[in-house]
Amino acid sequence: MTDWIIPLTILLIIVYGAAKKVDIYAAMTHGIGEGVRVCIGIFPAMVIMLTVTSMFKASGGTELFAYALTPCSKLLNIPVDCIPLALLRPFTGSGALSIGSEIMSSSGADSYTGRVAAVMLGASETSFYTIAVYSAYLGLKNTAYTLPAALCADFAAFVMSGVAVRLLM
Repeated sequence: MTDWIIPLTILLIIVYGAAKKVDIYAAMTHGIGEGVRVCIGIFPAMVIMLTVTSMFKASGGTELFAYALTPCSKLLNIPVDCIPLALLRPFTGSGALSIGSEIMSSSGADSYTGRVAAVMLGASETSFYTIAVYSAYLGLKNTAYTLPAALCADFAAFVMSGVAVRLLM
């Protein structure tokens, strides 16, 4: 069944377009053109975010912040190994995924630490990246309210990941 989902979806789009008398080829080329314009518009923001994140991680900034936040993590029942993940997740999905993978391979995927890392990855968002991309595309200059709201949501996701795993383990 799954082998037929994409061809059936394309067929349904063609049939629907023909029934509505829409020039499907023109609509597709217009959509592709819009997609290319979006990619060009968000490319500078993506390059900046990836560069800054890589520099921060390579300089050891993540480990320094993790060490400083160790007392807070113990107070919130978040494993110390998950602090770098919580610090990097709002900036980069791939960096956070690599840290999550390291946590799961060293602590075990079924351990408390591994489960908290998995819930953190699934419950939070790459907030800075998302805000940068959408703001660049939409031409927004003021993200004064967006950023604090997104970071509060990420913080809640990180804290509640420890609570949820502890309650469900």
